[in-house]
Amino acid sequence: MSDISAMFEQDASALTVKDEDLNGIGALAKRAKELEKEIEELDSVTDERKGQLRKLLEETIPGMLTELGMKSFVMADGSKIELKNFYGASIKEENRAVAFEWLRENGYDDIIKNTVSVRFGRGEDELCEGLLDLLRQNNYPVDQAQKVEPATLKAWVREMVEQGKEFPTDVFGAYMGQKATIKSA
Repeated sequence: MSDISAMFEQDASALTVKDEDLNGIGALAKRAKELEKEIEELDSVTDERKGQLRKLLEETIPGMLTELGMKSFVMADGSKIELKNFYGASIKEENRAVAFEWLRENGYDDIIKNTVSVRFGRGEDELCEGLLDLLRQNNYPVDQAQKVEPATLKAWVREMVEQGKEFPTDVFGAYMGQKATIKSA
């Protein structure tokens, strides 16, 4: 047999896959699919439990303590339950223009952040150094986005409520409440 034929036979035998190898790969892939499904189920249970915990801490326990005229409670094991105020807000897309207008008209426009982005192609690095006005004059594509950062909005809502200032809570998707915190002894 020639050297070339021997090399082809050697290469062909290296490419031979044994049935037990294929079965092993199949078993591993099956286990991977089982794990993916298990993780999805666990994520679903975790989300459900987080919702139950939120309801207990933000609604049920604060409601019962308020009904009893209490702001805190010490459990038999020494753990302490306290009520603390919490605030939240989320401006919906359909309320964004009205919310931003209200902020501007009432002197709170400093919490609105403007982002301007420009897309340049390859080799246009020098053009990036120009200012926004120059870009607009030269008809470059400029996108502008305005937003209020979620943490900034939450802090602003807390400040407005604590200072007793009126604002359209529905426009800002603002909500307030009390939340129970449980500290171990």
